[in-house]
Amino acid sequence: MPTQLSAYLSYDGNCAEAMTFYAEVLGAKLEALITYGQMPGGEPVPPEMADRVMHAYLVHPDFALMAGDAPPGVPFTGIQGCMMAITFPTVAEATRVFNALAEGGKVGMPLAETFWADTFGMVTDRFGTPWGVNGGPRAVG
Repeated sequence: MPTQLSAYLSYDGNCAEAMTFYAEVLGAKLEALITYGQMPGGEPVPPEMADRVMHAYLVHPDFALMAGDAPPGVPFTGIQGCMMAITFPTVAEATRVFNALAEGGKVGMPLAETFWADTFGMVTDRFGTPWGVNGGPRAVG
């Protein structure tokens, strides 16, 4: 298996909903969705954590995305200091995904032409995940 780098996102009880949404919008497959209550090995789990997601794994032909709800004893502080950057070959596909992510979320920068892409925009979706969406990439330099 080649070396891979994947984002691992953290949520506060809505990981399953977020990953199901991303699978649908991005045309990916949710291959794993394991709750704390389903962990192997019989580890004791506080009852309020049993239905929260310990590990989710989403697979697309071009990328993978992993996530989970914050574990017991770890305070959730939101996703900070980064964004998910995704590039589509066409403006139409970038627009479709941007609009889906913007539903119930907050647009930080509307889609517009840039020097690196025919369109680019920034949005924080309803799950609190920041995204940078590119469409029609251009050669830079």
